[in-house]
This record gives sequence, C-alpha cells and structure tokens, in this order.
Amino acid sequence: MWLRLAAMAALSVVLCESALAQTRNVLTLDDAFARVADSHPDLRLIGSRQDVLSAERDRAAQGPALVAGASVENAFGTGEARGLEQAELSLTLASVLERGGKLDARRTLAQSRIDALAVEREARRLDLLAEVARRYLAIVAAQRQREIAQFDIGQRQRTVGGARQRLHAGASPESVVLTAEAALARAELDLARADQRWAAARQHLAALWGERNPDFEAAAADPLALPEVAEFAVLAELLQRTPELTQFVGEQRIREARLQLARTEAAADVDWQIGVRRLRETDDFALIGSVSIPLGARGRAEPGIRAAEAELAAVEIERESKGISLYSTLAVAHGQYRTAQVEVTRLQGDVLPKLAKAEAAAERAYRAGAISYLEWAQLQSECTTARKQQLDAALDAQRALIEIQRLTGEAFVANPAVPAIQGTAP
Repeated sequence: MWLRLAAMAALSVVLCESALAQTRNVLTLDDAFARVADSHPDLRLIGSRQDVLSAERDRAAQGPALVAGASVENAFGTGEARGLEQAELSLTLASVLERGGKLDARRTLAQSRIDALAVEREARRLDLLAEVARRYLAIVAAQRQREIAQFDIGQRQRTVGGARQRLHAGASPESVVLTAEAALARAELDLARADQRWAAARQHLAALWGERNPDFEAAAADPLALPEVAEFAVLAELLQRTPELTQFVGEQRIREARLQLARTEAAADVDWQIGVRRLRETDDFALIGSVSIPLGARGRAEPGIRAAEAELAAVEIERESKGISLYSTLAVAHGQYRTAQVEVTRLQGDVLPKLAKAEAAAERAYRAGAISYLEWAQLQSECTTARKQQLDAALDAQRALIEIQRLTGEAFVANPAVPAIQGTAP
C-alpha cells in the first residue's frame, strides 16, 4: 500500500513521454521524487531518531546492575581498636530484584516507539512527495501560461497589422493603431510574467533537494488531462488507510506500553545484598545478607496509572477528531475537483471553439470594414480570458487531485491511451 501511496502525486499531473525526457537536463516528476527521497533533511532526521530509539531500546533491555562493595569495621579507633588489629572486613554483592514485569514493560515501550517511527516516516515522506507534485505543477502551469501569452501575442499582432492596413487606406485613425500596439505590449508583458513565474517555480522545486542553480527543464505535461475519480462514498472508505490515521495505531500501542509500565510500579522492587565477613577474633569467615522492600508502592503508583489510563483513552478521541478533519478535507477536495473538471470540459468542448470561430469572423469583418476595432479586440480578449479560465480550473482540479490521492492512496490515470510516466518514487 505504501508504494501505491508514494505513486499518488505523480499521477495527479499527467506527463507525456517525449524525446526531451531522454536528455540530460530534462527533469521528470519521478526524478524529482528520487532527489527528494535521497536528500531531504526531514527524512534523514527521522533516520537519526531511529538510531536514538534503538539505543534507548538496548538500554531499556538492561536489568539492574550488580553492585560490589567492601566495608571495614572496628578499625582506626582507640585502645584495642586502634589501627587494623581488631578490624573486620566484609565483602558484599548487591542489586535490585525487579518485580511486576518492569523489564518486559520497558522493552515493549521502547520497541513500540520504534515501530511508530516507521509509520511517521512514511507519512512525512508522502507529504513531501505531494509537495513535490504541487511545485512541479507550478512549473507546468507557468509553461502553459507562456503558451497562452504567446497565443495572445499572435492575436494582437494580427490586430496591429489590420489596424495599420486600414490606417494606410485612410479608413481608420492612428489612435486605433496605437491602441492595438498597447494591447500587444500588455500581451508581451504577460509573457514576461510567465517567464518569471517559470523561473521562480523551478527554483522553488529545486530547493527541496538543496539545488541552488537549477538548469533542468520540466518534462512535457498536460494539466488539462483530468481522470475520472470514484464517488465520494468510495473515497471515504479508502480514507481509513491514510497514514495520518494509521499513526494512531502506533500511538495507541505506545500508550498501552506506558500504562503497563505504570502498573508495574505497583509492585515494589526488592533490594538484596549478600556477602562474607572475616571475624578478627577467630579468624573465621561468616555469610551476611540483607533484604529490604519499600512500603506503600501501590499507593504511590496509583496517580501514574490513572494518568496513563487517561492518555490511552484520549487516543481514540484524537483519532476520531482527526478522522473528521480528514473527512472534511476529502469532501472539499472531491467537490473542488468535480466542479473544476466540469468547467474544463465545457470550456474545451463548447466555449473555446465558439469563441475561436467568432474571433475569426470578427477579423474578416474588421478587415472588410463591417465592425470596429473594439469589437474585434473584445473577442480576442474573450478568447484569452477563456483559455486562462480553463487553465486555472485545471490547476485547481490537479491540486485537489493531489490531495485526494495523498489521503486515499489511490492513483488515477487520466487517459490510458496516452503514455504517462508513472510515479514510482523509492
């Protein structure tokens, strides 16, 4: 399931295979995934935490230490006890006998923390992959914005040519030419803005793996290619597998281990000591020993047990709260995707073709002197605005799709007939 989750962000932006993808400086989404997985500090930091937890597990597996001791009595006094003539030497070995299963409880707690860390790492890794997809999508968006700007420039160049033609024929004033040239300049400004957005988006993506001077080109992609997604009820069922909820399973095990460790404190440990003593008067040796146990251990352990029980009970409430939040997020993302998908489809199949025909007819009418420049320019603006609207809707859909895939772990292929680069991040 985790590998499928790792692929989710790749499929949100449908990437077409091309010859450019084989060149050295063309970056695919899979390449970006691999670079982040290999170098991002958040993932390396979790690896360091695992080393720390492994060391703590080894320490928790150690029992109480043996304590060797020596004592001297009746030495360095006065009278017969002066010096070491009457001294009695005792050698002892002492330790603590743990009761109530404390050793096993410590080991269980340490191991449960290590197990939970693996789920946490996977959740963080998937968040990073989704962020890679979003930043990659920003590059694709800038590329499409450049295409729209170039399309608008082509339109405006035709209007400038038509206005100059009518000016030379004496059928139009110079102000019309200047207005058309101003509209062309604005279109060129849009292209410059798109170039800057592209450069910034590329730098933003490269920052994820620490590259300061990126020189790559993003592989060809079509953000308008939107797949069909399942009904919301189906996606809501898949939501139960998201790592954000799976983490609560590990957290529950940790708190259960803490509760068990707290309960072991109710059984008091036994301090024991054993040794030998040399009797100076008879020059004999005798065995000595002692045992001690603290009283009231159960009463002292009770507050800790109650606190651990309360923390364990809170896990289910926390999971329920998180589940509601994720459900709401999925509902919003699903609604946004479906709405944007309808908008993209209608613009592509109905609005844009009609506007294109209207703009072509307006150009013929203008050159024939049947309409004014403003009518033709207005239709050109409508064509450009509709293309921008379609791109914005497609980008909204792609962002919503990334979120849906991050939550559910399901990958959607936009068009099986079009070769697509499948995300297979390691």
